[in-house]
Amino acid sequence: MMKLLTILVTLLSLTACYESAEVTLHEPGVYKGKTDKHALAAEEREQILKKRFLHVQTDR
Repeated sequence: MMKLLTILVTLLSLTACYESAEVTLHEPGVYKGKTDKHALAAEEREQILKKRFLHVQTDR
């Protein structure tokens, strides 16, 4: 009984270490993911960052 239990525990612990062997191929300069719905235009992003920067820098 103990031998069977040891074998089961060993097999279960080995399956926890399984890693998928799938390979993802990428092409340079081509993004194939989903579009980012939260992406901001460059102007909006610049305004937000400028506001954040000024907020932090004024306390010094």
